Amino acid sequence: MTLRPLADLDADLRQVLLQRLKVRWTHTSTALEGNTLSEGETLGVLEYGLTIAGKPLAHHNEVMGHSRAVDLLDQMIGRALAPADLFALHQAVQTAAVVDAFQPLGAWKVEPNSTLAKQGGKTVINDTYAFPADVPELMNVWLGELNQRCLAATTDGFEDYVWAHATFVRIHPFADGNGRMARLLANLPLLNRGQMPLLIPAEKRLAYIEALATWQLACGPMKRGQALMVQEEKLQAFQDLCVEAQAAAQAMLDEVLQLQQKRRLL
Repeated sequence: MTLRPLADLDADLRQVLLQRLKVRWTHTSTALEGNTLSEGETLGVLEYGLTIAGKPLAHHNEVMGHSRAVDLLDQMIGRALAPADLFALHQAVQTAAVVDAFQPLGAWKVEPNSTLAKQGGKTVINDTYAFPADVPELMNVWLGELNQRCLAATTDGFEDYVWAHATFVRIHPFADGNGRMARLLANLPLLNRGQMPLLIPAEKRLAYIEALATWQLACGPMKRGQALMVQEEKLQAFQDLCVEAQAAAQAMLDEVLQLQQKRRLL
């Protein structure tokens, strides 16, 4: 992963930051889905092959799968993506041992999916995701725009992240793993510019879920032929979370840059 701000770092500091970035990315994204491993435990699993006592094997597999997905994503920087790339990424993210024809791995969903959402102090059914028959066409449109945003780099990387993240989860093209996929793919516009990825903090889980669900419910059902991004004013809460994530990424980078500066003063 080539990040412009790291170009002047000593090799060891660059490697440590990239390692920390991968661990935190994996921890935050899986924790947002309910994984119970802490960031330190995630490091233990990924770097030292540890098994954490009292934690489900599935949670170990999730972090290992996400780590592989980050490596795959790194190979996608600087080129146009095709559906096959998304399918490969999905197979890495999804680590279920049991094959289910109705929840395919590395393929678009074959059944509708919906979730519970919080609205006005009550729970409501969020049934706004695209129907399976509409997914291929919608994802072709989504991929085309993502590729343009990544390779043309004529738009703002932060805005591209918000667009890619929100519109992907609005389509919800897979049976499962859509959140983790969105948090990977939405960072491609930033990575293509050599910028730090945005990582939504695990402690913001409820606010994150509510922010996206509120926007999706305001948009209504996603259908082919419709614009992917509508009701953008309803997305402010999510954008605010992304601003916080951007600040956290900068803080992580600043810590290492300060270490480098201290070395040069010795």
